[in-house]
Amino acid sequence: MERVITPSERNVLRQLALRVAEIAALPEVARRRERWYAHNDLKSTRPMLLVFPEGAWQELLPPSALACRGEFARAVELELRKRIYTFEHFQDDTVVEAEWVELEQIAPPDWGVEVQRQAAPQARGTWKFAPVIRRPEDLRRLHYPDLEHDPAASRRAADQMHDLFGDILQVKTAGIKHISFHLMKEYTNWCGLEEMMTDMLDQPGFVHAVMRFLVEGHRRYVAQMLEAGLFKLNNDNSYQSSGGNSYTHELPRPGCDPARPRLCDLWASAESQEMALVSPRMHREFALQYEKELLAPFGLTGYGCCEDLSRKLDDVLTIPHIRRISISPFADVDRSAARLKGEAIFSWKPHPSHLVGGFDAEKVRAYLRHTVEVCRENGCFLEMILKDTHTCEFHPERFDQWTQVAREEIQRMGWD
Repeated sequence: MERVITPSERNVLRQLALRVAEIAALPEVARRRERWYAHNDLKSTRPMLLVFPEGAWQELLPPSALACRGEFARAVELELRKRIYTFEHFQDDTVVEAEWVELEQIAPPDWGVEVQRQAAPQARGTWKFAPVIRRPEDLRRLHYPDLEHDPAASRRAADQMHDLFGDILQVKTAGIKHISFHLMKEYTNWCGLEEMMTDMLDQPGFVHAVMRFLVEGHRRYVAQMLEAGLFKLNNDNSYQSSGGNSYTHELPRPGCDPARPRLCDLWASAESQEMALVSPRMHREFALQYEKELLAPFGLTGYGCCEDLSRKLDDVLTIPHIRRISISPFADVDRSAARLKGEAIFSWKPHPSHLVGGFDAEKVRAYLRHTVEVCRENGCFLEMILKDTHTCEFHPERFDQWTQVAREEIQRMGWD
């Protein structure tokens, strides 16, 4: 994408940046930040609330709502408008910071094979896996990725944003702040999803060989990132795991050089959604043992996404420095709360289906109330993360209504 901003677009973006800075300076935003520090440090049982519209953003902020015409300017405008919209519409705990983070120009890791997909016939439809690695001899096609970083292009991009926003927002650069490992996603990208299920039975040695290769490849890549100084402290508003943020006083660890943090100074996470239907024993053998190796050096860790971990929490809690665990829409919240208690953050993902097919406020209220009460009874550190909302059927007000109900349920329990 060519990074072109016309004079008129520059004016639009700067006005939006001023509004972001204005919001960020509000006392309420400062209170939210402090509540997140307490929550992530396991020092407060007050439930936290975040809304990520994700796929529904195109309905909340459709293309017609954007003033800029150029592709790059529109991308910047959309990001700023999302922050403003979130604050003005949702009654959640989102923290708006007066900053712009410009990511370094880093090429995607090259593992030696190109992932294939069978495309869906309809718009926004579901693609199908097209495996490219199926036999042990196919592994010869793979190679470990090497870091490809363009420092000159990164400096030019950062300079451009400093010129655009430097007197309004704090412009920061970062290589990777959201550190997350998706080993089974990579396995299924190469070998197929249905095939992965049978591989664990028919050729378990092959699965272990691929997973070991992935671990070593990621370990080498992380070392290259460290050597290049591309990791930045992420104990801030950085998105963490599959929902939540990273504010914590526990990181960085003593002796950290903020300019070149160590792994022990950083958050990281992993997930294995592809293992949702797999038993705890097989999950532990074919995924978790490898994910734990990669997560072990990091200061704080998170685990999970949309997979149901209700019966796997004993294993998940053995992850070094585990702090945030995803409790998916499909999880048994009663079982999860009774096991998790206060050992890690109960990062609950309420079901996004309540925003389609009409909005039933009382049904949503009863649904949210049950989890809030169960978590309070068990001393859980609850956060409610509304995400994976691919559509709200062009009824943006449903997000506002949902967060209003959620806020009322938190207040009903005497937290606000």
